Amino acid sequence: MAHGPAGAVSAGAATAVVAAEVSGWTARPEVLVPLALGASLYAVGWWRLSRRAPGHGHPARALLALVAWVSIVLALLSPLDRLAHALFVAHMTQHMLLIVVAAPALLLADPFPAVIWGLPRVARRGVRRWFRRVTPLGRLWRALTSLPLAWLGYALILGLWHLPTPYDAALGDRFLHDVEHACFFLGAVLFWWPVIDPAPHFRPAAPHARRIVYLVLAAFQTAALGLLFTLTPRVLYPSYASAPRLTGLSAADDQVWGGVVMWGVGGVADMLAVLILLHRYFGLEERTARPEVNRAA
Repeated sequence: MAHGPAGAVSAGAATAVVAAEVSGWTARPEVLVPLALGASLYAVGWWRLSRRAPGHGHPARALLALVAWVSIVLALLSPLDRLAHALFVAHMTQHMLLIVVAAPALLLADPFPAVIWGLPRVARRGVRRWFRRVTPLGRLWRALTSLPLAWLGYALILGLWHLPTPYDAALGDRFLHDVEHACFFLGAVLFWWPVIDPAPHFRPAAPHARRIVYLVLAAFQTAALGLLFTLTPRVLYPSYASAPRLTGLSAADDQVWGGVVMWGVGGVADMLAVLILLHRYFGLEERTARPEVNRAA
């Protein structure tokens, strides 16, 4: 290892090169084309549905779809994507955008009816035949979005990809990194599906109490992983231990802040969802009890 002024100049030059490389946006057709296609289908379908069924064409759903789309763009195409190769905290921010912003916002937008109506008529009929409760695809999705399997699948995806070997392998290979992000996003869609219960409805909605327990357990799981990063005294990923320091953070401090992001942002999202479910649960209880009180009076 070089020491003294020459070593300092060499390290400073390497840091300057890396900083220049991570400062720009990325134009990646393999990301932009699916995003543009999905946004176009949703926009056309939302417009058609707004004319036929105003409830499905509510502006709030379009806004939520936009939030999901922007979150994916920020995670995968902004300087954050390049910065994630040098800073663990940036990588965790990237993952949180996909998991706790983009995925739930997309499901809250209830995209399936809009996307179906965005397709040509022939394709629309074909997709409807595939996505029925009695079809193999419908049965598979019904199983995967059950509370136990959705929770287990999400926990496994989150845990396995954060093991040092696959994590560092993804940082070193663009395709594998894309696979990692796709797994996180699809795992988050599965996780949030039984909580939000968008269309198509292959099973009755889970009771509010079960969804609350589900989210609390998920919050513990995310907190445990975040605390592991925060409290571990050594740097877990060799890629970050050897990466040029773009900020004043050491590799160890970078790992601590990455754990704080995972623990804090993930926990806030889960607890916010719990509070919303509690509000709806007690509101439902109040509406159920009110007719009984009126009858007794």
